[in-house]
Amino acid sequence: MDPFQKRTALRIALVSVVLASLASPIAWWVAREAAEESVVALANEESGRLLHRFDSINLSGPDAQQHAREAAYAIAGGLFDIAEIYDTQGRKLAESMTTEGEAVETQLPKHGAPNYTAASYESIKPSPNLWLLRVFIPLRTSATDTLAPITGYFEGVRVVPQWQQDQIFNDSLTMALMVGLASLVCGAVLYPVVVHLSADNARKAREVLESHIAMMEALGRAIAKRDSDTGAHNYRVAWIAARIGEELGLKGSAMQELIVGSFLHDVGKIGIPDAILLKPGRLDDAEMATMRTHVAQGESIVDGIGWLAGANAVVAAHHEKWNGSGYPRSLAADDIPLAARIFAVADVFDALCSKRPYKEPMGFDAAMAILNKDTGSHFDPGVMAAFSTIARKTFDRLAQASEDDARTLMEERVRVHFGM
Repeated sequence: MDPFQKRTALRIALVSVVLASLASPIAWWVAREAAEESVVALANEESGRLLHRFDSINLSGPDAQQHAREAAYAIAGGLFDIAEIYDTQGRKLAESMTTEGEAVETQLPKHGAPNYTAASYESIKPSPNLWLLRVFIPLRTSATDTLAPITGYFEGVRVVPQWQQDQIFNDSLTMALMVGLASLVCGAVLYPVVVHLSADNARKAREVLESHIAMMEALGRAIAKRDSDTGAHNYRVAWIAARIGEELGLKGSAMQELIVGSFLHDVGKIGIPDAILLKPGRLDDAEMATMRTHVAQGESIVDGIGWLAGANAVVAAHHEKWNGSGYPRSLAADDIPLAARIFAVADVFDALCSKRPYKEPMGFDAAMAILNKDTGSHFDPGVMAAFSTIARKTFDRLAQASEDDARTLMEERVRVHFGM
């Protein structure tokens, strides 16, 4: 199992456990409520049947109290352990209790004279092992017509026996376990689907990213070949800049923008005429002014390509200097984007240490002497401090590197920082 699949499995497992943890108590509560309501519904039905049987619905006649007593006596000992019948004014006409009812009567909450219009119930737990269900039923001449006038009230208390408590507990536990198991099974079923879809999305995203990077490389090589007949410089400076960025702790989009910007730093030179770009001698003032427009042209190019917009920091400011003497905006110190400050060190170091048609490569000590001399004027001292720790290894690694070697080095950093 690869790291992606492990992460996916862990996340789905975590979500499944969380869902099970949330759903199981809810299922427990729903099952318990349903069990309570079924007991109450049965009690209501049975009490209504007995009250009609003993003619205790109409409690206004001369025999009302006698009928109420007979009904209460018949009801107590069945589904109820306490049965109480009241007339329409809320006066108690009859009461009957079982032994269990007498034992719990004092633990019931007190209430005033009944005057409710709808049936209801309450669940009472005076102690962990004692569970009481108390029902309140308005009596009407019709069991189905809720608009019929109220003729009295029935209140009953059921001491839920231990066997029924155990049954409700077991049913609720079974329901909770089934819901929890269903959550876990759903997670297990979803895992291969999610892995497949994620892998497919990752593959497509990787293909898009690879095409973007291939286009970036093609554009960078095209510019480099116009300027120096080699693309190695772009690969080297992108790799050196990435290594400095790593020393400074850059990650994610900041590192990606540094790499792309370093590779495409001179993209604006595509708009510079060959007569100026390839002129072997020194440029005059007018030609230099034209040459410097490559920065603005580069900005317009990368800003017009959404995924390259992050390269703008380097493209727009790679000729700025720490002391503000650079161009095109004469930015200074921290006003220069960090990516551009990093690139400036990488660019000059590579230029000094590389062979060009007009010069031989410079040795490490000589190159570092120039960089150190210009630290604080051209280069950011903080960036130079980070680069100094890897400078010797960087020089040795690139000393005999071909263009293919430089490309391999840069692509290694791309794979690391672009998640390829």
